Amino acid sequence: MRDERKVYCIGETVLDIIFQDNRPVAATPGGAMLNTAVSLGRAGRPVYLISDFAKDHAGDLIQEFLLQNGISTEYISRYADGKTSLALAFLDHQRNAEYSFYKIFPEERFKISLPEVQPGDIVLFGSFYALTRSLRPVIMEFIRSAKASGALIVYDPNFRSAHLGELETFRPWILENIGLANLVRGSDEDFMNIFAAADADQAFHHVNGAGCPALVYTKNSRGVEVIEAGHSSFYNVPQISPVSAIGAGDAFNAGIIYALLKDGETLKGYPFSSWDSIISHGICFSADVCQSLENYISVGLGNRLKKTF
Repeated sequence: MRDERKVYCIGETVLDIIFQDNRPVAATPGGAMLNTAVSLGRAGRPVYLISDFAKDHAGDLIQEFLLQNGISTEYISRYADGKTSLALAFLDHQRNAEYSFYKIFPEERFKISLPEVQPGDIVLFGSFYALTRSLRPVIMEFIRSAKASGALIVYDPNFRSAHLGELETFRPWILENIGLANLVRGSDEDFMNIFAAADADQAFHHVNGAGCPALVYTKNSRGVEVIEAGHSSFYNVPQISPVSAIGAGDAFNAGIIYALLKDGETLKGYPFSSWDSIISHGICFSADVCQSLENYISVGLGNRLKKTF
């Protein structure tokens, strides 16, 4: 096993414009996998974002931001015919966001050579990007190749109610994605939307039935459950007053991946031996993100993590 394992996050890139009390209060690079990548980059981990955005002013801002936060942009595709996607995020009184998206894409996207993933590397994919018809063949080829190479595959469905009208089209693809994963991390909202699953046991029934052996089921302030064959655990989370909950799940994913790297967990050691460490890092990362209008862990937490890895 190599000393330094790499992380690849494949997903959409947007520029988030955040509104509070109907007034814009921040603009920050976003997208679920980008958010996770930035948290890992701030924590000093070797991370690559696989995504695409335009050759425009917003795209230049995002490109510079990624490099400043230690993220390789080697596998970013930048297109000329189109615009970088915008996401208007309106925070409610609980600091959760309702989104409006503005997207202008070229006819052809994702013109890049994808990396050769090595055994022990970690690949994170999910959200609507993994269900986009024009991108899906390339994404699936990459995920299958990565899994065959011995990488650890993490899938986050991140399926929101705005797409419920298309669920019957997407469900077979979601099940295929789950079947390719070694670990699925999703929220109670995700599994209610996709499977009408009312609890973690019902969600795991579908996840395991699709071929994935392990589920991390997050329930916002109501805790976290881990289920795999012969094992289940519940974890409380600290009660906080969030500034913004945008990126909380993405940061949880980053914490999980950080712990998998730190604890040396690989497929050879599966089932994982250190769930307590894995989940505690996820909770720590997620709680930190909620304390600011950024979508990623703070630079301060990242610097502390670099010293303890």
